Amino acid sequence: MALALAAVVLVATVIIVPFAAIQLRKIDGFIPATESAVIISDFFTAILLFSQSRIVGSSGLLLLASGYLFSALIVLPHLLTFPGAFAPFGLLGAGLSTTAWLFIFWHLGLPVSVIGYAYLVDDRHVLPRSAIYLSVTFVIGLVCLLTWIVTLHGDALPALFADRVGFTIWANRVTSVDFAIGLLALVVLWLRRKSILDMWLIVAISASVAELAVTAFVITSRFSLGFYTQRVFSLISSTIVLSALLAEAMVLYARLANALALLRRERSDRIANARAATAAMAHELKQPLTGIAARGGAGLNWLKKTPPELDKARECFQSVIDACHRADEIIVAIRDLYKKTPTEHMTIQINDVVREALELVQDDLRVEAVIATAECQENLPKIHASHIQIQQVILNLVKNSLEAMRSVPPDKRRLRLITGLDHNTGVSVYIQDSGPGITPENADRIFEAFFTTKSGGTGLGLPICRSIVEDHGGELRLSRRSSGGTSFELILPLDFASRDPLSG
Repeated sequence: MALALAAVVLVATVIIVPFAAIQLRKIDGFIPATESAVIISDFFTAILLFSQSRIVGSSGLLLLASGYLFSALIVLPHLLTFPGAFAPFGLLGAGLSTTAWLFIFWHLGLPVSVIGYAYLVDDRHVLPRSAIYLSVTFVIGLVCLLTWIVTLHGDALPALFADRVGFTIWANRVTSVDFAIGLLALVVLWLRRKSILDMWLIVAISASVAELAVTAFVITSRFSLGFYTQRVFSLISSTIVLSALLAEAMVLYARLANALALLRRERSDRIANARAATAAMAHELKQPLTGIAARGGAGLNWLKKTPPELDKARECFQSVIDACHRADEIIVAIRDLYKKTPTEHMTIQINDVVREALELVQDDLRVEAVIATAECQENLPKIHASHIQIQQVILNLVKNSLEAMRSVPPDKRRLRLITGLDHNTGVSVYIQDSGPGITPENADRIFEAFFTTKSGGTGLGLPICRSIVEDHGGELRLSRRSSGGTSFELILPLDFASRDPLSG
């Protein structure tokens, strides 16, 4: 885009050259309007560049900002001394050539600063705040000095205007010096062009060079078509970099806003994960803790007998120890579930996991008067998975079935665990109960986090189970939800061991 705009400026210059010398009438207010816009644009460009030089610590940006500040400040006396802008002969005691010399200085400052910028921009170090203050002070002092020279001692300088309209030969010669320096700045930028700022500076300097070319080699008087055209080029030169900086600032602001939104979302996710992990731990630890309390109480009762039943007590206390180990494994498994690192897997036989899960809920089966059967297909291939996590999934589904069957008569409480092959690509486990089933409206939401049909439920058991299964490359789904009971199907792939756990 930058190069295209630079090309448009140069093409427009070529087109205007044959008509540049056509004399037009003076347009009142044209000079004050255009040069006021130049002052404002250059001033704000300087502010943005000073800020960037302070942030990145670049002497080149500091010099470029000083160049734009110089342009903004030198245009002010040029406007005040321009004949007919605010007074017939200009303010500040201006002579015939005062405005012309200020024009020369105006168009000399930016190209010089651009050349210095090109060679110093990569020099990065900590810039003290005093460096900006000193630069601003120097620029203000230089503008005041040059204004003082051309207003009070302008007679000592070559005359650039024969009258308030016509140029002398010196006007074209001195302007050609500015043109040569501007052309040099354009070449330096073209050879560099390492950043977006470089590209937009090429457009700005191209507009300035086009303006100086028309002034130095084509027109010979004010208020010609070329004279008005060069002011348009001045406006382009002063506003193009400001527009680019503001656009870049908006892009950076949008990126910052997105980054903050992502940061807030990540923080919320971490809090949600912490809450979910806490709730999941409480949910999953309930069963082993209940077993610890029950077996511990039974062990004490065996010890209180006369004589004490030591073998029975030993068996109960061994069960307490096993339940404690199991609680520790649950904590580790849930912690791994919420970590970014992959969970450690091993080769397991799904039939063994199912039988162990049923063994762990024997007391609950007796209390709930549920008849449970395990129909395991023999010679199933082994799978690669986390033993404790898959066991926890099966246990969770079994516990849900036991709770669901409390509303049916004890003689109708049946629980079936069926294992088999799933199309020769995985192993499947069905957990079927004879409870009241799940309504269609609840079936669509059963795996949503925090959704529960139980008065004391957390709504995290099934979502965590599905998350564990999906982390293993498998699938957990509701396969039957009629009034005759509920059936969940757990499918784990056979080839999961060959998959990269970090890539899913």
